[in-house]
Amino acid sequence: MRVALYQPEIAGNVGTILRTAACFAAGVDLIEPMGFPWGDRALARAGMDYVDTVSVRRHADWDAFLETVDGRIVLFTTRGAVSLPKTRFESDDILLFGSESAGVPDSVQGCAALRVRIPMQAETRSLNLAVSAGIALAEALRQTDGWPAG
Repeated sequence: MRVALYQPEIAGNVGTILRTAACFAAGVDLIEPMGFPWGDRALARAGMDYVDTVSVRRHADWDAFLETVDGRIVLFTTRGAVSLPKTRFESDDILLFGSESAGVPDSVQGCAALRVRIPMQAETRSLNLAVSAGIALAEALRQTDGWPAG
């Protein structure tokens, strides 16, 4: 199971996702450009010492990422067609999240095998990126019995 971030803009969110992925033994793909330099202090602060224990792959752009895909791309979006509780995950899924301000372009949406939305109150707009990734990863691991042994 991997988490992929499409052009993330906030170092603190990426650091938090790296920490979550490390704790759950999941890999992370970072699709550039990012809105901050790799090694930013906010990234280090949020990721703490977990950054060195997670499998991170950096990709120069979307096409470079696609060349490495070895599973189903599951896009999480507020425009998702399937509600998270109705989604069935596979152990080699790549959970894709868009940038904080813009999500993903339509061309990226078209590459997803599945589009998923996390149900929320109607009057709310969206969850924080790191929170969304944590919710999605936990549910995907629960369904596929992919929790780490510890």
